[in-house]
Amino acid sequence: MKHVFRYHDKHYVYDVGSGSLHECDEATAKLLKGEPDGLTEEERQKTLSDLAALRAEGLLDAPETSARPIKSDKVKALCLHVSHDCNLRCKYCFADEGAYHAQREVMSWETAKAAIDFLIRKSGNRKVLEVDFFGGEPLMNFDVVKKAVYYGKEEARKAGKRILFTTTTNGLLLDDETIAFLNEEMENVVLSIDGRKEVHDAVRKTVNGKGSFDAVIEKIKKFVAVRGDKHYYVRGTFTAKNLDFAEDVLFLADSGFDSISLEPVVTEIPELQIKEEHLPAIEAEYERLCDAFLERERAGKPFSFFHFHIDLEGGPCLEKRVSACGAGNEYFSVVPSGDIYPCHQFAGEKEFLMGNVFAGEIDPALRKKFAESCLFTRETCKDCFAKFICSGGCSANNYHFTGDINEPYPITCAMMRKRAECAMHVLADRKSREN
Repeated sequence: MKHVFRYHDKHYVYDVGSGSLHECDEATAKLLKGEPDGLTEEERQKTLSDLAALRAEGLLDAPETSARPIKSDKVKALCLHVSHDCNLRCKYCFADEGAYHAQREVMSWETAKAAIDFLIRKSGNRKVLEVDFFGGEPLMNFDVVKKAVYYGKEEARKAGKRILFTTTTNGLLLDDETIAFLNEEMENVVLSIDGRKEVHDAVRKTVNGKGSFDAVIEKIKKFVAVRGDKHYYVRGTFTAKNLDFAEDVLFLADSGFDSISLEPVVTEIPELQIKEEHLPAIEAEYERLCDAFLERERAGKPFSFFHFHIDLEGGPCLEKRVSACGAGNEYFSVVPSGDIYPCHQFAGEKEFLMGNVFAGEIDPALRKKFAESCLFTRETCKDCFAKFICSGGCSANNYHFTGDINEPYPITCAMMRKRAECAMHVLADRKSREN
């Protein structure tokens, strides 16, 4: 399979089988799309010759992978919901403003300890494990976070393993102590801010109903300044209310943040939900953002935008790409009661309850359901050029919008395809500057 597309005045062909990206002229693009009208015979013959050379090198019309998914029964990562409570009341929050449609509570130290023990015990011969502190707002349970980190590192050391810790925070509770701890102990820190003040404050409100932008922006800036070259992401959400979201990404870059992710909202709230009618505007906005991204890069003022970075040459092996998400098989979330779910977006949904860390076992039927799920069980992906880039999308997103973890949500797919085209243009632009 090959995908022929145009980005402004550039024509590209992406060969799915080989993962090769080629910039081409308009004549080649027309011929590949089956639109040879207007080509002279000389143009047609030259183009056919060029295409034959690429096929001979295995860079066009290459057979697609026969790689099989890599699945393991050894647990790799846990998301610890150390707080099912939050000091914000974000309107679009999938987690019911931190409460997960249940009582507000925090995880006890005993439960966190049992979860760490469960991870190490179930990890088999894996040497590097991962724990993500999540909520609600995890810093509302900071003492348990600290205990879990110190305990986890020591127990992993005893077992000849290593645990990499990550925290996601809205920034409200960042102070000198938490900044120092997170900077020292966390492999990655995700900081939630949606961009411009008016955009952020419209949906990310405090418990008393006030906007939270002024309360977090300087704290997040301070953390990033201390962070240095360690991993972090400033992560925002855009909704139907700010389809000019390129302005929010650029605002974050101008605020001194050089590692940025902005994700489309996942909600059914009518005034915020991304709908099919919004897609043309969103696709145009991704192009506008891509142009500004490259303009700044060329001017020596680069920043990282998560969705514009794909590695077609040295990225994850195909076995991993076709495996899809490890949720429910190698990765699980643990809520304050100790109950285990496939991931944080399934937390609290009883039909997806997989076990409890105190019992120490995982429901084999549910685990099998997620272990068998992969790119090849997502039928609608088979004809999509981006399938080896996105691996079939998010199982939770699929389920919540289509009722099936193996049926991708079409609106998410459309945005993914556009981001992939932008990322390919970024890759081609960089290569042209290198040459």
